[in-house]
Amino acid sequence: MPAATVVSSVSTAGVAMGDRLAYWEDYNADALVGLTCSTYQPDGLLARQRNLSLDAFRVADIAGNPHAIERAPRMVRSRPKDATFVSMMVEGDAFFYHSGGCLTLRPGDTVVYDTDQPYLFGFSSSMRQLLVDIPQQLFAERCGQVPASQGPVLVPGDDPGVSGVSARALRRMLLELVADPVAASNAVGEQVLDLVQTVRSGRGSSSSTAHLLSAKAFIAGHLGDPRLCADVVARAVGVTPRHLNRAFAAEETTVAQYIVARRLDRARADLTSAHLAHFRIADIAFRWGFSSQAHFSRLFRARFGCSPSQVRTTVGFA
Repeated sequence: MPAATVVSSVSTAGVAMGDRLAYWEDYNADALVGLTCSTYQPDGLLARQRNLSLDAFRVADIAGNPHAIERAPRMVRSRPKDATFVSMMVEGDAFFYHSGGCLTLRPGDTVVYDTDQPYLFGFSSSMRQLLVDIPQQLFAERCGQVPASQGPVLVPGDDPGVSGVSARALRRMLLELVADPVAASNAVGEQVLDLVQTVRSGRGSSSSTAHLLSAKAFIAGHLGDPRLCADVVARAVGVTPRHLNRAFAAEETTVAQYIVARRLDRARADLTSAHLAHFRIADIAFRWGFSSQAHFSRLFRARFGCSPSQVRTTVGFA
């Protein structure tokens, strides 16, 4: 089963202008959360949304023209939902009004909030946001209980701390996930939750924790690039290769070893996939950045104790 599956994808573009708001509200009530929507745009609401499932939680990719959504107290009572949302602004400016005040968001900013509390989210320009929808019980298990009085948490896009580094890594991972869910690593769900934990708490043994998670997210999205190496990953994360290797050393590996291991894991998954049964072993090797089939086969045997062709024979594709 794929790590991420597309649950639904909709757009208001094909809906009559007078019906768009009601259509959007009905869709969100089923797919995401109960809310009301309004816009002053002459063309009405033009919005699209794609929802992905990662088993225990969901990810939504939402874009639209200027509008506002509200989850008023009456809506909280009539359509209850116990979840924590991690909303990341990709494009456009926004404001988030809640019982404790008003937050201003710009591209790159992240806000973490609970759906059992009222809020109004307004977008003053064309927008795009990535939203992680996590059941509150799962969120509490990973991040701890958060008092309702604490309210939403804003992480600026330029925050240099652990929360900021993790938020940027999470944003990059989610962009790659929604662009190609089929290519997602089997570990993507755990990686997202790990990053959410450090985004929300801002805690780690040091900034190395966030750099490690950020590096893993970058590697997961670039495994097929034969140029991927410790130097490339370190530049993307914003540290030196030496510093990054120290972070990986805590897991008894190096950046280069981690890259090879993840490439081999993905290749093995491809070798056992019925959808890719027509791919040659060499095609799969090159797909995951290996320079030659012979080099790939040697590394594969060393890791799994058998050859790529033996794996295919086992599943009946040879």
